[in-house]
Parts: sequence; structure tokens; C-alpha cells
Amino acid sequence: MTADHPERSTEAFFGRRRGKRLRPRQHALLETVLPRLRLNLDDEAPADVRALFARPVRDVRLEIGFGGGEHLMAEIERAPETGMIGVEPFVNGMAKLLSALGEEIPANLRLYDDDATALLDWLPEASLSGIDLLYPDPWPKKKHWKRRFVSAANLDRFARVMRPGAKFRFASDIDSYVNWTLIHCRAHPAFLWQAASAEDWHEPYPAWPGTRYEGKAVREGRKPAYLTFLRR
Repeated sequence: MTADHPERSTEAFFGRRRGKRLRPRQHALLETVLPRLRLNLDDEAPADVRALFARPVRDVRLEIGFGGGEHLMAEIERAPETGMIGVEPFVNGMAKLLSALGEEIPANLRLYDDDATALLDWLPEASLSGIDLLYPDPWPKKKHWKRRFVSAANLDRFARVMRPGAKFRFASDIDSYVNWTLIHCRAHPAFLWQAASAEDWHEPYPAWPGTRYEGKAVREGRKPAYLTFLRR
């Protein structure tokens, strides 16, 4: 283990890789469109991460585990001057996003379909203006807590690739994971929790589109929390 590259977990931070059978069009998109957007970590990372995009962008943000892609798609359209990197190892989630893109591939989008820690170790230092981790797998059983993505090692990774003033945003409807994240981030010297009152972290982020998972959580009586941490 080194300061630049914290040790990876021996267990994946994500669960199954595939769900229900894909439709023929989804298969085709994975074979034709995904290779055009996928980051190849065998290549050397550029000194300026903005060079990864098909057109000039002002800054670059990362979303880890974008699920069905509702938030990622909204951000691509809302902020065309920002390059977005989306990570999703779940094949059905990636296929859903590709299906939503339509005929024109956004020039401010890149994708990665494997372990986000490998991507974080590949990216240049201080290259990101933000990281979003929205409704990650909570791994509710105590014996699985080591598989939660928020950890001291991964916060070290975040701190390395985030520039000063960048924001780490975390959303969840699972109280134990919200508390877990607060404890870990407040214990890390690189992060400062941005909340003036208890109500702040129950307010969705600006231009928040909502997600289907979030809607299900609300219907089942779970109250989402939206945490924001500033990179010192």
C-alpha cells in the first residue's frame, strides 16, 4: 500500500454484474457505442484530464455507480461545458444509459464499466472538480461493511484526484450508510462537511432530477439524505 495508490479491497464494492436478459438493441449498443466512450486504462492517463473528451470542456466530474443513468444524463445536458465520466459495472445499467443517449453521442461524456478504484488510481492528481456517489449499494450486513465504497482508502483516492474546492456528493436513503459516510468523511483531513443546519442535508441538490431508485425508497417510507463534502 502506498499513499498514491491505496490498497484495493479483495472483494468488489459492487454486487452482480448482470441482471435480466438484454434486448438485441442493447447488445448492439454495448458492442458498438460503448467502445467509443469507454476509457482504456491501458493507455497512459493524460496530464490534463480534459483531453479525454471530444470537445473542449471547462472541468471534469465523476459519477460512480450511475445505475439507470437518470442523474448522469441530466448533468450531461445541463452542463455541456463540463466533462462527465460515468462508472457503472452493472451491464444492464450501462445498457440502459446507452439506450437513452439517442443517435448523437454527447461530446462531454466518457464511460468506464469496471472497478471505480482502478479508474481513480489511473486519473491524474487534482484533476476532478467533483465526485458523485449516489445511492450506492449499502451492504447492510455488518460482515459486508468492508465492501462499502466509502472507506478511508477510497477517501484517500478521492482526495488525490480532487482539486481544492471540489465537491464530493453522497446520497442515500439508508441511515446507517449516511452515518457511516459522515463519520468517515469528518475523520478525513481532506474533507469538510458542507451543512449549516440539519435540514440542509435533506434538501436535494440543485437541478436534481430524481431517480427511480429514490422514488422507490420514498414510496417505502425511507427519507433520502444528500451530503456534500468540500475538498480542502
